[in-house]
Amino acid sequence: MILTRCGYRCDLCLAYRPNITREPANRQELSDGWFRYFGFRIPPDQIICDGCMSDDPRLLDTECPVRPCVIEREIDNCAQCPDYVCGRLKERLVVLEELQARVGREIPPEDYQRFIRPYENKRRLDALRQGQVPAE
Repeated sequence: MILTRCGYRCDLCLAYRPNITREPANRQELSDGWFRYFGFRIPPDQIICDGCMSDDPRLLDTECPVRPCVIEREIDNCAQCPDYVCGRLKERLVVLEELQARVGREIPPEDYQRFIRPYENKRRLDALRQGQVPAE
């Protein structure tokens, strides 16, 4: 499991460089899936990410407010922060039930695995705060 600073899972993310290298055709599918569920679109040819834990990474979200904060605080991720859940993290929280309510329908299992599960970070961070390994 490779966690980002906000609790996303790089290893499950279709945009993560090793996953793109293995399956470059996923770029278009990911662009469409992000638009369908999160309302933003990144052109497929721009989809590749080294993960925010890397030194000098190529990132998709260059405006992320979480990464610089976690680095400045010298912690691994938001679960270790005394200000958990702050406004910066709230912008990045993904909770399946809230997402389903926003899109107004149940999310098919395949879409959940590809477009939601990698970013469903609230449960992961809560588990880490309680000293547990996230159940995944």
